Amino acid sequence: MSATADHAEERTNPAARLGFQPEQVVQEIGFDDDVDQELRDAIEEIIGGELVDEDYDDVADAVVLWFRDEDGDLTDALVDATQLVDDGGTVWLMTPKTGRDGYVEPSDINEAAQTAGLSQTKSINAGKDWTGSRLVTPKAAKSGKR
Repeated sequence: MSATADHAEERTNPAARLGFQPEQVVQEIGFDDDVDQELRDAIEEIIGGELVDEDYDDVADAVVLWFRDEDGDLTDALVDATQLVDDGGTVWLMTPKTGRDGYVEPSDINEAAQTAGLSQTKSINAGKDWTGSRLVTPKAAKSGKR
């Protein structure tokens, strides 16, 4: 029975699968009226504080990037996001699900992630309208990285 309860928790709280920890600093990029407010609230509950916005001027433990097809160049957005997290940090790319306005093809996500130097480790159902792709930055800084 406990496996069923755990599954129900993950289904009702996708943030439980994102791997955030208490007291982490999570920076949010691409916030707009269409983001999943329940997911945002659940992340804040896990980390025990508010998500920091695009103006945060320090390095974050993780980034949540809301991205829609019409938001511009995904590779550029991912490269910018990697500058905001510690080496080895996680970028959660949130994109609209298939059939929703702003849908991004999985092949485009994969190509942009590779070009940005990120490794895609998994994808999850992140809410009613959003899919989350976990992208990980390299653990060691490259000599060309600022």
